[in-house]
Amino acid sequence: MSVSQVLVVDDETAIRQVMASYIKQAGYLVDSAKNGEEALSKLADGDFDIVVCDINMPDISGIDVVHRASKASIEASFIMMTAYASMDVAIEAMRAGAHDFIIKPVREEDVLHRIALLDKLIGMRNENRALRRVVMSEKEGACVLESQAVKEIDRLVEKVAPTDNTVLITGESGVGKGMVARDIHMRSDRADAPFIPVNCGAIPENLVESEFFGHVKGAFTGAVKAKKGLFLEANGGTIFLDEIGELPLALQVKLLHVIESKEIRPVGHERTRPVDVRIVTATNRDLPHMVKGGTFREDLYFRINVFHIDIPSLKVRKEDVATLMKYFIGREAGKLTPGKPLTIDPEAEELLLSYDWPGNVRELENVVSRAVTLADNNNITIADLPPHVSKGSSFGGHGAVAVENGMGLREQVQAFEGRVIEKAIQEANGDRKLAAERLDIGLSSLYRKLDENEKTA
Repeated sequence: MSVSQVLVVDDETAIRQVMASYIKQAGYLVDSAKNGEEALSKLADGDFDIVVCDINMPDISGIDVVHRASKASIEASFIMMTAYASMDVAIEAMRAGAHDFIIKPVREEDVLHRIALLDKLIGMRNENRALRRVVMSEKEGACVLESQAVKEIDRLVEKVAPTDNTVLITGESGVGKGMVARDIHMRSDRADAPFIPVNCGAIPENLVESEFFGHVKGAFTGAVKAKKGLFLEANGGTIFLDEIGELPLALQVKLLHVIESKEIRPVGHERTRPVDVRIVTATNRDLPHMVKGGTFREDLYFRINVFHIDIPSLKVRKEDVATLMKYFIGREAGKLTPGKPLTIDPEAEELLLSYDWPGNVRELENVVSRAVTLADNNNITIADLPPHVSKGSSFGGHGAVAVENGMGLREQVQAFEGRVIEKAIQEANGDRKLAAERLDIGLSSLYRKLDENEKTA
């Protein structure tokens, strides 16, 4: 069933009531206005997607209604009705901004057909608007990762995507939570509908409610026109609430209500409006700890955590680093001189592979992009890497690894690798099998590396 709202405007009571009745029976939300002034008053609230409006009315003509609605930046689409089969009238209506017109007496099937076509067009328009919000480029080929952790994430996405369950994605900053959210949407039945990513931490607290649910004209200082809000933009599709842990408590209550009732109330409006949106959330914060501290509602946490996907950091899935590095280098190479390959010195490559990437995939992408920009003759060297990568690495935020005098690069890399392994064993309370799993290497490889480090110590 469509959730578009239709306003029927006609000064003849019988026509207005009959038309509103069969449009409502077709599954649309319907209201009516007996003249142009009443129509403009209702349109100012920003509720309506489609207006079926008579041209010849006693107070304000339908064409003037279209003109004034356009001047007030009201986004509703108009279908005009006229009893006069005049091409001049039709042209004037279209020039005023109307989408279509019908000659009276109108037929029910004709009205519903035109509304359905316009409803579909509005949905496509909203989807195009949504796609412009998406940062991830659809033109790039997919990067296929082979680590066991990523395969498990892919399995979970495959299971949850066809459902309408809310999903909570957790993981450190930069691990790719947004890409997983997008993947869930693209594998769902909503793939052809909008995907709206929202950074909850980037919206000023006093504007979050308006951004989420919209507002009517004059709802607050600066609200010079009605606004639909992000939930209505995502209608029929998916809204991705990134950094959900940053959402103020007052908005947490309202979000909980939306999840439970599937309705939103624009700021300053007296009525609610149904909305059909799949909600996917993400955070790098410890929500259970926030619940205990009273900064995140427990009932909302359980609502968004129906299905949980945790993305491990890049430092525990080292085999993905090599794949990602080659992918980003290949992508950046396309921006350089055509036909000239982009190469990387073995020493620089080894540093990139051994670095622990506290900023995860996003940091790796930025480092590669920087290196390609600085590279001479399409060849990346150690000199093209940022100092924090070329001179050492920070593991878990516990400080930098200094360059060892008298040691070659390979020896220093091996020494650093040994420190990474020892730290993983410590954090696993001595369980070497668990440490190997967290490092995404085989147990035999871990023992071999420990043995090599002991021989060179």
